[in-house]
Amino acid sequence: MSAIVSDAARTTPPEVTIVVPTYNECERLDTLIEQVFASCDGRVSVEVIVVDDNSPDGTGAKAECLAAGRALRVIHRRGKLGLGSAVLEGFAAATADVVGVIDADLSHPPSLIPTLFGALRDRELDMAVASRYVDGGRSEGFAWSRRLLSRTACWLSRIVTPVHDAMSGFFLIRRSCLDGLRTSSHGFKIGLELLVRARVRRAGEVPYTFVGRTAGESKMSAGEAFIFARQMASLVIHRLRTAAEPVQCVTLGTAAAPVNTAPVNKAPALDEIGVP
Repeated sequence: MSAIVSDAARTTPPEVTIVVPTYNECERLDTLIEQVFASCDGRVSVEVIVVDDNSPDGTGAKAECLAAGRALRVIHRRGKLGLGSAVLEGFAAATADVVGVIDADLSHPPSLIPTLFGALRDRELDMAVASRYVDGGRSEGFAWSRRLLSRTACWLSRIVTPVHDAMSGFFLIRRSCLDGLRTSSHGFKIGLELLVRARVRRAGEVPYTFVGRTAGESKMSAGEAFIFARQMASLVIHRLRTAAEPVQCVTLGTAAAPVNTAPVNKAPALDEIGVP
């Protein structure tokens, strides 16, 4: 797949590369980019890679303007090819040893990036996940129907991973864990795919508040639900075939404590994760 890439000058490799997949995010992108660099300034060196799927609203051109004088690069793709493949393409272009992804719609707080990086480094984690479903985490702006769908999907994902918020689209992962990765880029959530198929042996969840921008509307169509079901079936088969060591998961907050380090072989009880 060909891509047009504009480079920002850099003298030393960054500590973290943040990938921002975009499609029609022109109105929000400048705010996000400002917040990412402001939050990381003096705390962690960062580069940003915007992967734009040929947004008709001019998001790609806006990203090019924002790249001036910053450690920001833009990958222009020929069409709307999907979030999963955008994330993987951004990871492939990264120069840092730690890569991550954040939504462009401001639902994820950029101020959490240094905390995620600190957890990854200090706790020797392979992957640090921003989580809505551990103590201290929550969602705002979600209609009850979307909240139920989200929690149900996370509950089902516990069949293959102990991470409470495996559907999170905000995480950091070591690039070394991606070596030899063989995965579909069309899964419902790329984070879930990486938790199961990448070389992740120790993960940590950091609580945060997710702010929905589409209150009262569900993003999960019947087609997306089918894709998720197919993805889950594939991941269950992968777990059974590979017999990989179970992922260890720690919850990081005011007092970090190990959780669910037992082999993953069944979903938890519904009341364990608060599904109504």
